[in-house]
Amino acid sequence: MGHPIRQTPKGDAPSARRGGRRGGHRGVRGGHHPYANASSSTAGTQSTMSTVAALTRPTLDAERLPARADVMDVKRLYSTTAGEEPQTFGSLGKTLDPTLLQALDKMGFEYMSPVQQKVLTQLPTLTSDCLVQAKTGTGKTAAFLLPSIQNLLQGNAPPRGKVGILVICPTRELALQIAKEADGITACLPRKMECHTAFGGTARASNLSKFLNGNPTILVATPGRLNDLLGEENVREKFSHIKTVVLDEADRMLDQGFAPDIHKVLRNIPSKQTDGWQGMCFSATLPEKVNDVVKCVLYPGYTSLSTIDGNEAPTIDRVPQYSVIVPSMTQMFTTLQALIETEYQQNPQDFKAIVFGTTANGVALLYDVYKKALPRFRMYELHSRMNQNARTRTTNEFKAATSGILFASDVVGRGMDFPNVGLVIQLGLPSAAEQYIHRVGRTARAGKDGRAVTVLYSNEAFFVHTNPSLPIKPYPEDLSSKAAQYQSVINEAFTQVEDESKAKAYSAFLGYNKTFAKKLQLSLPNLVAVANEYSRTMGCPEPPLIEKRTIGKMGLKGVPGLNIGSRREN
Repeated sequence: MGHPIRQTPKGDAPSARRGGRRGGHRGVRGGHHPYANASSSTAGTQSTMSTVAALTRPTLDAERLPARADVMDVKRLYSTTAGEEPQTFGSLGKTLDPTLLQALDKMGFEYMSPVQQKVLTQLPTLTSDCLVQAKTGTGKTAAFLLPSIQNLLQGNAPPRGKVGILVICPTRELALQIAKEADGITACLPRKMECHTAFGGTARASNLSKFLNGNPTILVATPGRLNDLLGEENVREKFSHIKTVVLDEADRMLDQGFAPDIHKVLRNIPSKQTDGWQGMCFSATLPEKVNDVVKCVLYPGYTSLSTIDGNEAPTIDRVPQYSVIVPSMTQMFTTLQALIETEYQQNPQDFKAIVFGTTANGVALLYDVYKKALPRFRMYELHSRMNQNARTRTTNEFKAATSGILFASDVVGRGMDFPNVGLVIQLGLPSAAEQYIHRVGRTARAGKDGRAVTVLYSNEAFFVHTNPSLPIKPYPEDLSSKAAQYQSVINEAFTQVEDESKAKAYSAFLGYNKTFAKKLQLSLPNLVAVANEYSRTMGCPEPPLIEKRTIGKMGLKGVPGLNIGSRREN
């Protein structure tokens, strides 16, 4: 029996904290094509440090190191989904440029994953339109980057300063992840191929300047920011020689309401009918709304490929799922501590978990508390209240980590792949069954095992009963006595948390749960009473102050129990 077949880095994955340099390019002059191979003896060749201009801002090494393959057991991905044995990238010597194969080898890619193999070996040509159904975490990014980049290397590159490849994806984190892999795949080209990114949350004017003055051969963008930028005529001119348009996570973009933005983007770039660019659409599911967009991106007669086994249970059915119901808010923090300790004792080797909270400020509070209450674990936080640099740094660090706990809000989208997460915990009421399912999907990826536990207080227990299709069972162990033992630990941890952090979490708790007051069967006075119970659990002697204007926006004007005032005056 042979050794396990793996896509894995040669050597340890670089830590985002270490920074690090990308592999050197060789710069050449002359030649029939700007990215063509050159002999090592070509005059003027010199080693340079690879740089990538990002539309969002100058890119830090720690944010976009060259992609190295996360450990992926390719053989385990091959089941009835593939129907064939994995092939090496080396077998594509007549299909892919030698510089791409060299880069893949440096990245640790030896064998193709099922989706990579299907795209690279079953498309009529690498410039054919295709609709590909594949799960996240299976190597989709390389599956669309390699054909589109190869197309440019075969004499189809756009003029300098023009976009040749446009990738549209749902989130900034996924955009950076794709750009990172593009950096790695193009790292051995004789001349650098710039990859730019465009997403919200950054200064528009400086972003626009970098894009217009750069050479964005590849652009990875979210629909909203891209649509905004295409309102400028000089931006639209950058797309005059577009060769490939990719929709990644198409179903998720449409779930988030991006259909109008996508259609507007397609109207603002050269028409497919007149320019004939290649269309590639990747999606985990294929609802009717995906087919509506497909008609605008792919020619009739496009190739359909799938690595989804129709007989395979989806992640939500494969992952063991449990619920822990506590009588009141006062026991939420101690129960979470008891749960983490219990799960760790059962699986201490490489314990890696994600804890989802209901709000960004609530997640920040959890991080502040448990980095004190659980000092044995390496802690991470990821939520929308962090600036983009901090979010990117955390994303890279947790990806590279073999163990640790990430406290997260839903900026951790379905397209983000954190390897080897064995446990997902949801603390508090998920906003919908779909959100619950997406969170559970952060574990048991790429053939690995995982489990999920949701912790709810009594009024939130309706979530389990009203979603009978979700395979949620009661947690097999009574945590109440163990939780009580951690009360002093939690109390002490809260003494070290800033009052401002507690106040923000309290306000966010009120705002979030006000939305679900009817489902929680809470009158507004009772909702405030529960929130005040939450604040007492944090060690607050009285409810944190909330400004009168904020109370009005929440629809809580005149509700007793609120402490009205400005924290800035105290």
